[in-house]
Amino acid sequence: MINLTKTPWRKIQQSLAAAFLCVSTVASLQGCVGLIVGGAVVGTLSATDRRTLGAQTEDSAIVIKGETRISKLIGAAGHVNVTSFNRKALLTGEVKDEQMKELVAHEAASIEGVQAVANELEVSGLSSYTSRSNDTLITAKVRTRLIENKDIYANAIKVTTERGIVFLMGRVSQSEGALAAEITRAIGGVQKVVKIFEYLSDEEVKQYTYRANSPMPAAKP
Repeated sequence: MINLTKTPWRKIQQSLAAAFLCVSTVASLQGCVGLIVGGAVVGTLSATDRRTLGAQTEDSAIVIKGETRISKLIGAAGHVNVTSFNRKALLTGEVKDEQMKELVAHEAASIEGVQAVANELEVSGLSSYTSRSNDTLITAKVRTRLIENKDIYANAIKVTTERGIVFLMGRVSQSEGALAAEITRAIGGVQKVVKIFEYLSDEEVKQYTYRANSPMPAAKP
């Protein structure tokens, strides 16, 4: 039983990492996975994120709206995944031509809350089931390595993989971003690493680290 009143967030993060990665790998191929792990732990995850609670909520809404609207827009002619971090939408996957690529980006930009769009769509045929399965495994490996490294606050980084290309999003310091990319490049199967980071000053990172390692208040009975 994890004592949230005394245990630093990094230890909680490491304890939950294996379970989270296992569930996400089995239950999803590059999709969103909802986990109900108890109010206290969910609250801890939100509180230690480097985004505001409002940004976290908007990011979830952006992904749902984006994938729903884009799916209706392109039908079976493309395969598009939407990832959002701090209101920046990342588009990955495949589309049939440049016109569709631009159309999808325009649709994503029109979603309420989106402040920027990183259009990383590839004009090509649809990726295979095997390719997507491999991408899911790579994502899991990257997350595990980031969590294991004591110099990286893994909860500040979101990982997405398409065709062996790993996209790293998050709010990090310059040194955290460089280290995360270095760790990712060393993982088997990774073809390329694309950094889509929002950089924080070292002082800002120290403030977040202090909050993350501070004991959580005791839960009310």
